Order: sequence, then C-alpha cells, then structure tokens
Amino acid sequence: MKIETKLLHAGIEPDEATGAIMTPIYQTSTYVQSEVGVNKGYEYSRTLNPTRHALEKNLAAIENGNYGMCFGSGMAAIDAILKLLNPGDEVVSTNDLYGGAYRIFTTVFAKYGIVFKFVDMTELSKVEEVITEKTKLIWVETPTNPMMSIIDIAGITKIKKQAYLAVDNTFATPFLQTPLDFGADIVMHSATKFLGGHSDVVMGALVVKEENLATELYKIQNSCGAIPGPQDCFLVLRGIKTLHLRVERHSFNAEKIVVFLINHPKVDKVYWPGLSTHQNHEIAKKQMKGYGGMVSFSLKQDTVEAAHHILKNTKLFALAESLGGVESLIGHPATMTHASIPREIRVKSGVVDSLIRLSVGVENIDDLISDLRYALS
Repeated sequence: MKIETKLLHAGIEPDEATGAIMTPIYQTSTYVQSEVGVNKGYEYSRTLNPTRHALEKNLAAIENGNYGMCFGSGMAAIDAILKLLNPGDEVVSTNDLYGGAYRIFTTVFAKYGIVFKFVDMTELSKVEEVITEKTKLIWVETPTNPMMSIIDIAGITKIKKQAYLAVDNTFATPFLQTPLDFGADIVMHSATKFLGGHSDVVMGALVVKEENLATELYKIQNSCGAIPGPQDCFLVLRGIKTLHLRVERHSFNAEKIVVFLINHPKVDKVYWPGLSTHQNHEIAKKQMKGYGGMVSFSLKQDTVEAAHHILKNTKLFALAESLGGVESLIGHPATMTHASIPREIRVKSGVVDSLIRLSVGVENIDDLISDLRYALS
C-alpha cells in the first residue's frame, strides 16, 4: 500500500464484535480469562490494550517498521530509549535539539553515569570525531527544533559503529520521511504534534524493525508503565487518517509564508529546508518527500523584546507551546521551548534572542500572511 492508504488502513480491522469501522475505545483495565494463562491476547491494559494495539500496528506500518509502541508523552518515549543504556555509556546528540530532550539528558540521565556529547551534526566529520567504543546511542532530530537543520540519516548510519541510531521524526512525519529506510534503528515521535494533529492529545511513540530491540523496549514500556489511555489512542488513530491531507496543506502554506518573510525588511534570516540556500538542502531533497509546515526566522533587531512584540500582535497565530495542529501557532524558543538550555549553548546553535518559530496551520494563506504583516508592522 502507498502511504496515503496505509495511514487509513494499515493495522486496522473492523471490530469483530459489531463490525464497527472505527476502532472501539476499550476503556478497561483488565480482561477475563477462561482459565489461568488462557485469554484472547490481552491480560492487563498496562501490558496491552486493543485500542493501543491497533495504533501501535498502524504506526509500525506507516514508518515501514515491524514493531510500534506508544507512551504517555514524547518525553516518556525518549525516557524509554535512554533506559536501554547503562552507566558509562555515551550518547552523541545533535547540539540543536528540543529543550525537553536536552533537559532529560543533562539533568536526569546524566546523574546515572551516562555521558552526553552535543555536536553540530550537519557535518558528518564532526560526528565521527566524537564517536568512541563507548558510544551506544546517537540522537538525531531532522529537521531539528527550532533551526530546521537537516542531518544526513544514511550518512550517520555509515559511521555509527555499534551505537543505536534514534531519529526524532516529529517535524517531518512518516508522510515526508521514513528514517528506518535510511538505516535508523529507532524512530521516535511526539504524537502530540502532527500525528494527532488537533492539539487535543499528549502521546509519544517509537517504531523499530529489529525484534530483539523491540523486545527490550516492550519490556521497558510494560515495566515502567508510561502508557497512554485508550481514549488518547483513539484520537491519534483518528488524526493519522488525515495526516497526508494536513501535511500537504501545512507545507503549501509554509512555502508561501517563507517567501513573504524573505522579502520583509525587518526579517534577518529564514529557516526552512525547502529553501535552496538552506544548509544541507540537497540532503533534504534525498531523504524527504516535502519540507513541512515548520518555519523559523530571526529579526534584524535581535532582542527578546522585539520578538515578544511580534508575538503579542498576531491574531491568527496563537502564542502557545507545541506545534503540528491544524491551527497556526507562534512561539519564542529562547523563552519558551528552549528556555532550559543555557544562553551561550542556545545562541551557539543558532537560537538567538529574536528567533521566532512558526507552526503553520491549514488556514487560508492570505489570512495568515496578513496576520504576520500586521504583527511585523
């Protein structure tokens, strides 16, 4: 099946009891067994729930993997990956990453003897320099949050040695990019974002191909219990059905807004992988089927105050955390999503004081541009 068809049908069957075309919400904690050890595949909902099971199968299929697993949030999914490691292991991470990932790396797991190295991954030589025999995980975002940096997944695969390669595919979505096809071992999603698509659910997900790795992650999922409820799984299943339609519109609107911003006298730099001038644009063309709805830009007046002034004056772009919903959102990484990263590290990676991040929604493009034009004026 092509991706548009898999989004609607992969891993999903009509309900056997009633024929319902939509996966039921199995709001139950436990399941009756006919005798000890004899059941219909389900014993306890922390371990497995039919609604969650349908979503996990669907996620595995749309990422071209074999095993999917869902968690209570994107951070819980990252937490599960890090629990594959042991004290003394090293993690090589992109230096331009989501602030929450940086926080869990440096303030939680670093306490348990895991060493984290942050490097500019847009140049493979810099990554290769820091990989050692102790490197057990390479953490990649592509496009990154919020600089939209593009990292060569296939290139990292060639130099990763014994380490797992995990790719946060939240920004691209499986409609635009399937990292497992380029050699990644683990794909991670904040399903809260584009997969859910309607700003009404919080969830994380992992997809892998290799059975032994899946077994370890399922064990962590069950043992630690950071699983989503069936209602949330139902909402993400529903959201995935229209992923291709939404991402196409997100991308269309983003491209129009990028053209507007490039030509605005108050805008300094614009970051979007679809620009021919964007660093590693040629790599993006090879590993992505489109460039998505996330855009960042900085101002010529590089101050927090200048950025906040714009944030206060948009009407359609809502000032809010998160991204990937049908409605347009605007945020200021330096004081919002990336506030946990020290300023000197943040600025070095490109997250300057005036940087503004847009999650471009599916509204009428003329209305969105008018909104930004007013705020910039």
